[in-house]
Amino acid sequence: MLTRMLPSVVEACEARFDLVKLWEADDPDALLQARGGEVLGVATNGQLPVDDALLDKLPKLQIVAHFGVGYDSVDTDATRARGVVVTNTPDVLDAEVADTAMGLLLMTVRELGAAERYLRAGRWATEGAYRLTPHTIAGRTLGIAGLGRIGLEIAKRAEPFGLQIEYHNRRRRDDVPFPYHPSLVELAAAVDTLMIVLPGGASTHHVVDADVLAALGPDGILINIGRGSVVDTDALIAALENGTIAGAGLDVYETEPRVPQALIDIENAVLLPHVGSASVATRRAMGQLVTDNLISWFESGSAVTPVP
Repeated sequence: MLTRMLPSVVEACEARFDLVKLWEADDPDALLQARGGEVLGVATNGQLPVDDALLDKLPKLQIVAHFGVGYDSVDTDATRARGVVVTNTPDVLDAEVADTAMGLLLMTVRELGAAERYLRAGRWATEGAYRLTPHTIAGRTLGIAGLGRIGLEIAKRAEPFGLQIEYHNRRRRDDVPFPYHPSLVELAAAVDTLMIVLPGGASTHHVVDADVLAALGPDGILINIGRGSVVDTDALIAALENGTIAGAGLDVYETEPRVPQALIDIENAVLLPHVGSASVATRRAMGQLVTDNLISWFESGSAVTPVP
């Protein structure tokens, strides 16, 4: 186990395996050198990379069990070349993240966080009612970039709010009625609300750039619950400061947990500390799936949720 994980995951792994807790080692490299040749499985939450440098120290590795649906911290080219299976934790967090996405959208469009701060500062009593917000939810068009499991859950929740749905994927889906756009900039130009549900990695790095934000327009709202690396942070800060877009709601950041002060200072940005799936029940289910993947692999030779 590369870094400390949920107690339930640690306890379940200790009950079934000889667990090497890398995070407890005074000298992790020395521990890997001493015991790396014995390691058959890795449990990780993505805080440390699983790359060639690590894999070279684990010559007998068979499986990497990743806590989370996104696994961009794992070099899948390197694991594939070595015949190492990688698993993640899909499905069990989809509803929770979709709920967070909708909450973040409501907060951003209706300025609910700012309104709460206004009350807590005593301004309601001394200055009168909070201002009328210029935007509302009903009648907006929601563009979902990444219409996978979580994206579909967001769409299910968004339609009853009166939102029209359009989307962009690498490939058009045949099982949804929503309009498809072959590029992200085309999607942004067609909608006034852009929901980013894309994974991280080289192929999506900074795909939300100045051109996409300009296409979204001055009434546009950007929501990101995918990966921070997908959005060019400098371009987003500039777009918020100069009115290129109306607002942004973010749960993920390029350099988290460090968030640029310039972003923190912007009033029309709603910022959450990466809490998309952060409920006790959902995190327990994710942890259980990590251990289920490891147990299944070593008992039957097949994983429960291998990544493609």
